[in-house]
Amino acid sequence: MSKRSVAVIFGGASSEYEVSLRSASFVISGVDREKYDLTMVGITKKGQWLLYSGPEDAIADDGWNRPEYVTPAILPPDPSYHGLLILSQDGVRTIPLDVIFPVLHGKNGEDGTIQGVFQMAQIPFVGCGVRSSAVCMDKAITHTILDQAGIPNAMWADVYPSDLDNFDELEAELADTLGYPMFVKPANAGSSVGVSKAADKTSLLEGLRLAFQHDGKAIVEEFIKGREVECAVFGNHGAKASILGEIVPKKAFYDYEAKYEDDSTDLYIPARIPAETADLVRELALAAFESLDCEGLARVDFFVQDEGIILNEVNTLPGFTGISMYPKLMMAGGMSPYDLVGGLIELAFQK
Repeated sequence: MSKRSVAVIFGGASSEYEVSLRSASFVISGVDREKYDLTMVGITKKGQWLLYSGPEDAIADDGWNRPEYVTPAILPPDPSYHGLLILSQDGVRTIPLDVIFPVLHGKNGEDGTIQGVFQMAQIPFVGCGVRSSAVCMDKAITHTILDQAGIPNAMWADVYPSDLDNFDELEAELADTLGYPMFVKPANAGSSVGVSKAADKTSLLEGLRLAFQHDGKAIVEEFIKGREVECAVFGNHGAKASILGEIVPKKAFYDYEAKYEDDSTDLYIPARIPAETADLVRELALAAFESLDCEGLARVDFFVQDEGIILNEVNTLPGFTGISMYPKLMMAGGMSPYDLVGGLIELAFQK
């Protein structure tokens, strides 16, 4: 039987470009070459698509984009091509693709934009579709749907740059409804990019200005004290929830550096919570996955308190780095990297 062709796409015009490179290294190493022909495609920070033919171990440290390794490439939305156009000096050729694994985090990769290109090209792809990717990327819309579905989540408010013209009035309202401290986040960003913890009026203004550097809308959420527990969801409709993991940040909160760049976080698998609480967390993770119309995979994050469980956020393409929770949880449940990567690819075909 002939092997299927899989393209792993990494990089991207996103603030999470570097994380994508590290995630891609894990995914590429997990592609079973007995079953799949691998094509590697890098997207630069400026958005240029390049076929990559260099060593796999050069990707993680951003050593991939060298002239001898890359050739300009385009993924046309025209489904008659059903593959990648390679623009070499010898002319244009096509690499047919059976499936795409977009290892792209944040804007332009996790927000439904690139998923729309795949959908128009009629090429199966790993992960959530256009609608659920866009919904989960926008924290305000996520909150709205979770509220409607009756899934407990933090009290919140959305803020736009024009609201800063009446900051005193805005601050008074937020202080009254949410209280200090509060978290300030870009509405559309991942991996804690642009997130800050505001303890007073001054830091709230600074936090909003920081958030607006990353998006045109900010979300302000109440501070919730509790155990930070994460659940990996795997599957399409009828998905399964993983063993739970617990994060204990040594910093004020689980920021970008703690997630990807240092060892300032302790991880516990399984999470140190009662079995009945863990079962409820898994039920809520699956309920959110269904309510938000997710497919393939997601990491669902919670705060577990003595008085209840609060959903924090849903990541439709979570990190796959060496210290990322999603692959750790799936492997703790018995999956090898080959099982995980291959399983996600097969779920793409099932969609």
